[in-house]
Amino acid sequence: MAPPLVTSWLSRLRNRPVAAFALGALAGAAFLAFGAVADEVSERETYALDRAILLAMRSPGDVSDPIGPPWLEEVGRDLTALGGHALGGLFTLAAGGYLWLAGRHRTAVLLVGSIASGELLSNALKAVFQRPRPDLVAHYSIVQTSSFPSGHSMMAAIAYLTAGALIARAEPKRRVKVFVMVLAVLLTVLTGVSRVYLGVHWPSDVVAGWLAGAGWAAVCWSLAGVLQSRSPKPPGGVLPGSRA
Repeated sequence: MAPPLVTSWLSRLRNRPVAAFALGALAGAAFLAFGAVADEVSERETYALDRAILLAMRSPGDVSDPIGPPWLEEVGRDLTALGGHALGGLFTLAAGGYLWLAGRHRTAVLLVGSIASGELLSNALKAVFQRPRPDLVAHYSIVQTSSFPSGHSMMAAIAYLTAGALIARAEPKRRVKVFVMVLAVLLTVLTGVSRVYLGVHWPSDVVAGWLAGAGWAAVCWSLAGVLQSRSPKPPGGVLPGSRA
C-alpha cells in the first residue's frame, strides 16, 4: 500500500490530467534521453564529437588558450559560478529564506529540497560513471570530481528551472511568465557552455547534466502543483504552498 503522501499526490495529479501527463512526459523523456547519452558515452561513441567541440573552443595552434580575448575567459569563469556551490548555496538561501519569511513555507521547503536532493543525485551519478575529465586541454577551473554528468550544468538546471517555474506559476501576466522561463533556460545553458569553454567537461557531460537536471526539475514542478492544490489561495494570488 502506497504511503498517504504518495496516494494524495497521485490523486491530485489525476484531477489535473493534462498537466500531470505533460510533466510526466517531460520528466520521462529527459531521463530516457539521459540514459541514451550515458550509454553512448560508456561505449565512447561521443568521443569524436566531444573532441571536435572542445578543440573548437580553443585557439588554433594553441589548445592551452581558450578562443577569444582575455575578457571572454573572465566571462566564462563568471558564468561557470552560476552552477557552483558558493553561488548556488547563496541562491538557495536567499530564495528559500525569502519564501519562508513571506509565509510560503511549503514552497520554500520544496525549492531547498529540490536543490539539495539534486546535489545528492548529481554526486551519486558521478560516483557511478567515474568518467575522467578532459585531458586534451588545460583546465581553467579547479575540479575535484569525475566528469559525467556535469554537476554545474545539472544543478543550474534544477535551481533555475525550478525557481523559474515557481515564479511563473504565481505570475498572472503571460509575457512575464515567458520572460522568467526564458531567463531560467538562458542561465542554465550559459552555465553548461562555460564548462566546456573552460575545458573541464566534455560536451556530452553538459548535455547529460542538462537532461538530468530538467527531469528532476519537472518532478519538482509536479510536486509544486500538488502543494498548490492542497493550499487555500490567499487574496491576490501567490506562489504555491503559501500556507504552512
